[in-house]
Amino acid sequence: MTTLGVRQRKPRPLLGSHAFLLVLTVALLAPVVWAILSSFKPAGEIIRNPLGFDPATFTLANFRGMFQDVPIGSGFLNTGIVLVAKGAITMFCAPLAAYAFAKYRFAGRNLIFGAVLLTLMLPTIVLVIPLLLEMKELGWVNTYQALILPGSVDAFAIFWMRQVIAAVPDELLDAARVDGCGEFGIFWRVVVPAIRPGLAGLGVLTIMNIYNDFVWPVVAASSSRMATLQVVLSTLAQNISGNRVGADYATVTGELLAAASIALVPLLILFIVLQKHFINGILAGSVKG
Repeated sequence: MTTLGVRQRKPRPLLGSHAFLLVLTVALLAPVVWAILSSFKPAGEIIRNPLGFDPATFTLANFRGMFQDVPIGSGFLNTGIVLVAKGAITMFCAPLAAYAFAKYRFAGRNLIFGAVLLTLMLPTIVLVIPLLLEMKELGWVNTYQALILPGSVDAFAIFWMRQVIAAVPDELLDAARVDGCGEFGIFWRVVVPAIRPGLAGLGVLTIMNIYNDFVWPVVAASSSRMATLQVVLSTLAQNISGNRVGADYATVTGELLAAASIALVPLLILFIVLQKHFINGILAGSVKG
């Protein structure tokens, strides 16, 4: 005997929630859209009509002036070098440390992991002076070593990956050991493929943190030659005023918006391309085995 299935009624969307999310999205994106559009306006028009945009006045003058007055190219280069090197260290060492905390039993494991978590409570500003003195003793001030090594394996990355790796079944690891696989081989061939969503989420967060980092680079790299992008952006007004005689407020504002728009593009592309992986990584990191 067969029964006719009853078509389930789909839940109606919550209009109020959608409206709230729409308003929130507009509020968050409005300053970004305004900055990008204003960077293509004549400098004087930004001051006279800050909220309007006339396509007939479209110009690249702010970008041309900014490239002449500001060493933004060297800022991108230094940030790229730090991003590749520091990101590689984080993505390799943090999962290894997390694997040890998640899957090995050894004396003092919980105590050591607790000490690692305690470092999350320390404000960054508290660590700046001790780290700077250490860099001075090593002769690393104004070098890539100072920009890359401190904080390359932070407590949050270890905690994140421990939560992800803890969900990997121990039976998989035991089966690999029975097959004669070494410990690092187990990590590389069994654990890493199983935690790819978590690694992707960590990768996006790592890139964003390194790209946006300002406090440590401005202290460790005081020379303009080693300045990262965020340090360059923080000194734009001084550079523009110093390199262009008679630069007025409108000119400085236009070039500031042009530089900020260029700096924003890589992060927007990154998030759009890796949005799915980032969301999956967030969900993977929220699971505890």
